[in-house]
Amino acid sequence: MKPGIWISTLFAAEEIPSAIVTFVALLMFLQIGASTTLSTTLAALLFLPCILKSFLRAWVRRAGHFRQMLLLNEALICATLFALAFAFSLGIWYVFSALMVISFLVAWHELAARMYYERMLYPRQQKYYTNLKIASAQLAVILTYGVLIILVGNLEVFFRQIRHSWSMGCYMTAGIFMLITLLHMLILRNPQIQDQTRKNSMSASVKAEVHVIERIRRQPHWWVYVLCMFLMLVPQSLMFFARVHYLFDKAANGGLDCTIQEIGFAQGTVGVIAFTLGLTIGRSLMRWIPVEKLFWPLTFVLGLSPAVYLFMTIETPNDLVALCVGTFQAQLFFGLGLSICRMPLSMISGERYRNCANLLSVPLVATCMLLPMIASGILVSQLGYHHFFLLNTLIAPICWIVIFILRAFFNTQRIPKDATKG
Repeated sequence: MKPGIWISTLFAAEEIPSAIVTFVALLMFLQIGASTTLSTTLAALLFLPCILKSFLRAWVRRAGHFRQMLLLNEALICATLFALAFAFSLGIWYVFSALMVISFLVAWHELAARMYYERMLYPRQQKYYTNLKIASAQLAVILTYGVLIILVGNLEVFFRQIRHSWSMGCYMTAGIFMLITLLHMLILRNPQIQDQTRKNSMSASVKAEVHVIERIRRQPHWWVYVLCMFLMLVPQSLMFFARVHYLFDKAANGGLDCTIQEIGFAQGTVGVIAFTLGLTIGRSLMRWIPVEKLFWPLTFVLGLSPAVYLFMTIETPNDLVALCVGTFQAQLFFGLGLSICRMPLSMISGERYRNCANLLSVPLVATCMLLPMIASGILVSQLGYHHFFLLNTLIAPICWIVIFILRAFFNTQRIPKDATKG
C-alpha cells in the first residue's frame, strides 16, 4: 500500500472528531440553549485533554502495537460519536460529557498516529508528505466544520427540531468514521520498527513527562519563550470563539444573526481554506527567509484578525459574499501568523512536535490559549461585540510592545536549527 493513501486517511480520521470538539461544539452548545459565557467555557474546557496529553506520551510510546492501538481508538471514537448523537435527547451536560470523552480519544489518537507515522517512514521520507498531511487534515476540517454544519442546518429546516437535526448529523458522521475505521483495518500494517519492551505504566509516563518539563526548565530564560508565545496568541485566543458568537448572535444583541448554514460556509469552508493557505504561505516563507527576519512581520499579522471583525461591526456585511471576504482575511492572517509560533515552540521543545500537522493540537499552544478563550465569553457578555473587538484590537499592540521588551532585555535572538522544520 502506497504511503500517500494511509497517510491521507489516518490524518483525516484524526481531524474529523478533532474539528467537532474544537469548532463545532460551540454551535452545538449555543443551539441547545447555553448562554454566551457557558457555551464558551464548556467549549474551552474541551481543550483540556490536548493540554494533558503529554503525560500520556511515554505510555503510548512504550505500549507499542501502534496499529492495534489506532484501530481500538478509532472504534471507541466511533462508539462515542453514536453516544453523542443520542446525548442530544438528554441535555447539555450529557452532550458535554460525550464531547469530553471524544476529546480525550482525539488526544490519544494524535499521539499514536504520530508515532505510527514516524515508525513507518524514515525521516528523509517524512518531509515529502508534510503538505499531504496538512491538506488531508484541513480537508477533513472543511467536511466536518463546513459540510456537517450546513447539513444540520438543512435538517433543521426540514424537521423543525434542532436537537434531532444534530443527532442525525452526528449519526451520519459516526457512519462515515466507521467506514474509515474499517478501511484502516485493511490497509494499515504493523511498523517494521517497534520500540523495545519496557516497563510501562501511567505513573511511569507521568514521571517521564515531569522529567521533560524539568529539562526544559533548566534552559536559560525558558519562561520568556513561553510568555512570548502566550502574548503572540492572546489576540487570536480572544477571537477564537467570539467570532462565531458574533456571526450567530441576534442582530438585537449586536450580532449578524447568520444561519448555521452561512456560518458553515463562511467559517467552516472559506475560513478553513484561508487558514490553510496562510499556514502554507507562512511555512514556505520560513524555508526561504531567515526566521528572525520573519518574526515581527508574522507576529504583526497574527494580531490583525480583531481589526477585521472590528471593521465588520462598523460596516456590517450585507450579504454572504461580504461576510466570506471578511472571514477569508481574518483566517488568512491567523494561518500566516500562526506559522511563526513554531519558533518559540522549537526553542522550548526542540523537535518534539516536528511531525505535528496542527499547531492547535500542541499542548503548549492549547495551554496559552485556554484562559483567554474562557475570558472572551465573559468579555463579550459585558462589553458587546463592537467594544470587545475594539479592546482586542488594542490589546494586540500592547502584546507586541511587551514581546519586544522581553526579547531585547533577555537577548533571545538565538534561533535553533530546527525552528523552521515542521
